[in-house]
Amino acid sequence: MKQSIFIGYDPRQAEAFAVCRDSIRKRLNLPIPIYGLVLDKLRADGLYSRKTERRGEQLWDNISGAPMSTEFAISRFLVPHLSKGGQALFLDCDMMARCRNFAEIFEICDRSKAVWCVKHDYQPTQAIKMDGQVQTRYERKNWSSFMMFTDHVANKTLTPEVVNTLPGRDLHRFCWLEDDEIGELGSEWNFLVGHTDTNINPKVVHFTDGGPWMPGYENVPYADEWFRERDRWAA
Repeated sequence: MKQSIFIGYDPRQAEAFAVCRDSIRKRLNLPIPIYGLVLDKLRADGLYSRKTERRGEQLWDNISGAPMSTEFAISRFLVPHLSKGGQALFLDCDMMARCRNFAEIFEICDRSKAVWCVKHDYQPTQAIKMDGQVQTRYERKNWSSFMMFTDHVANKTLTPEVVNTLPGRDLHRFCWLEDDEIGELGSEWNFLVGHTDTNINPKVVHFTDGGPWMPGYENVPYADEWFRERDRWAA
């Protein structure tokens, strides 16, 4: 079966993207291709046409009437179209793989479900996150930060037209799916630093509030591992 990995790219977090990609590559025992989800290229290819604007340092999505904390806030939902079938994993760039064999995730996620994710019960209390970005609250917060799409028939409705017209809050709550079409992964696959139970041994760490590449976050949990990954990548 065709398999692929897509990582959200934002030029403000280019270093985080590189470390995330490298941490995965080193832990793959299969030749699974990894792609960056780059907004400018998606626009140039005619796949992303949502109207956005800059409001200071904040990117604003006009359809949603809401801020976007990253350039891939909405474009992630194009992954089923871009992958052209099979299994396609999307993950945010502020993540780091720690598991011995990252390809294990493809064995876990079968086509009985349209999307597999960690079903977080997470509602942030802070109004601002990361580098001054607005912390948006919506149903199923952070479920879409790590998603395995399968070739389930329900995902055929997630066309570029749908992605370019629906409010982001509807896409992030998986509005194109029935509840029983969403599979549940263990929390170790999307471990929210500072929020997930610390008794869990993470396979994928998610620096959702801010990562070691940002001033003021150099000492968050797992920062030492992230710096080692960065140094190996940069060597």
